[in-house]
Amino acid sequence: MAACAQQPTNEVGFGGQPPVPPGPVQPKSEQERVPVTEASVDASMLPKGYPTKVWTQDDGAVVVATGQEGGCSKVHAELGEQTADHVKVVFVEETPEPPGICTMDLRYPPVAVRLDAPLEARKVVLEQRDVKVPR
Repeated sequence: MAACAQQPTNEVGFGGQPPVPPGPVQPKSEQERVPVTEASVDASMLPKGYPTKVWTQDDGAVVVATGQEGGCSKVHAELGEQTADHVKVVFVEETPEPPGICTMDLRYPPVAVRLDAPLEARKVVLEQRDVKVPR
């Protein structure tokens, strides 16, 4: 009998939901977006021509921005830092190494980061970094 009592169970009990595993934040539909004004975005550290559209969702707890990727590369966002006056969002573009045969297109996917506290009046600082990843 003791062996039966020690078997792992997948039940949470009392009608609770299992915890959500941490992972990438998914952008939501246009109806759930709150635009961030251009005056509240510092894009001076981005390459020329990089998109600068930024919005929030989940009552300001998530910042979403338009990334840029192309060919074989993929972009995701990382939270660089959070202070009382700004939040830094880093676009990380991962490119396979060694390079293979890739298309010559550009894509602009939305990428998101979750904040510890709502954005409110803080400035969003955008930065971009290229990273080589093994193929």
